[in-house]
Amino acid sequence: MLKAVLLQLAKSRRFARFVTGNSFARRCARRFIAGDMLHEAVAVVRELNSEGISATIDFLGEHVTSADGAQRVSYVCLDLVEAIANEKLDANVSVKLSQLGLDVDPKLCEGLLKNIVTRAELRNSFVRVDMEGSAYAEQTINIVERVREHSHAVGPVIQAYLYRSELNVVKLLHSRCPMRLCKGAYKEPSRIAYQRKKEVDANFVHLMQILLKSGIYHGIATHDKKIIDQCIEFSQMWCISKKEFEFQMLYGIRRDLQKDLVRRGYKVRVYVPFGNQWFPYFMRRLAERPANLWFFLRSALRA
Repeated sequence: MLKAVLLQLAKSRRFARFVTGNSFARRCARRFIAGDMLHEAVAVVRELNSEGISATIDFLGEHVTSADGAQRVSYVCLDLVEAIANEKLDANVSVKLSQLGLDVDPKLCEGLLKNIVTRAELRNSFVRVDMEGSAYAEQTINIVERVREHSHAVGPVIQAYLYRSELNVVKLLHSRCPMRLCKGAYKEPSRIAYQRKKEVDANFVHLMQILLKSGIYHGIATHDKKIIDQCIEFSQMWCISKKEFEFQMLYGIRRDLQKDLVRRGYKVRVYVPFGNQWFPYFMRRLAERPANLWFFLRSALRA
C-alpha cells in the first residue's frame, strides 16, 4: 500500500513542485543523486573507482515531449561518453528511451540511441538502456535488438517482476546480448506482473541462474543480501568465475555491502544518476525500500 501511494505521488506535478522546491528534500535527495551537473557525477565516479567500484552514469529525466528535447538529451549522453573516456573512468552510460523521444517518434529515438552507441563503441565503452514501465518494455527490447545489428555495445535491463521477462531473456540470449537483471521499481497490474515480494524474488533467482549459465557477462542488480548469497553459491556450484558477471547497486544504498563484495573479489558497478530532473527517481527509491523512507523521515524530524 505504501509503495503504491509513493509511486502515485511520483506522478503528481503539484507534489513534485512542492518537493523540488524544498531545500531539505533536495539535501536528502543528494544521498541518491550525485548532483545537478556532469562534473559532480564525474567526481562521484572517480571516488567510487578509487575504491575498486565501477559505475554506470545516468542523466536523469524521462518522457521527453519534443524532438528538440530528445536531441538535447542525446547531446548530453554523447558528452557523457566523451567525459568517461577523457577522464579515464571505469564507467559506462545509462539512458531511458523515453528521454530520447520514444513517445514522440520511435524512429527518431532509435536513431539517437544508435548514434550514442556508435560513439560509445568508438570509445571502448557501453550503453545500458534502462527499462521503464511495462508499456515501454517490448518497444525497448525491439529497439535495442535492432541497434545491436550495428553495434554490440548496448544491452537492456530486464525486470524480474514481469511475467514475460523469461521469454525476453531467452530471446535476447540468442543474440548473446548482455543484460542487467533487476526486480523492477514501477507499479504494475497483477495481469502482467508478480505482486508479492516472495514471487518476485523467486523469479529473480530463476532468471539469474539462466543468465549466469549463459556464458555471457551480465549484471545482477540487487541489494538483497540473501539473493546475493544465492547468486554466489550458484556461481560456485557451476564453476562460474567472479570475472564472468558483476553485481550492480544504486548510489547511496548499501555501501557496506558494495565494499564487502569488492573486498571478496567480486566486480561491483554502481548506478550514479545526476541532473535536476531527480523527483521521479527519488520517489521510486523511497517506494522500493522502507529503509529509504524511514531515513528521509528521520532526517526531516532532525531538521
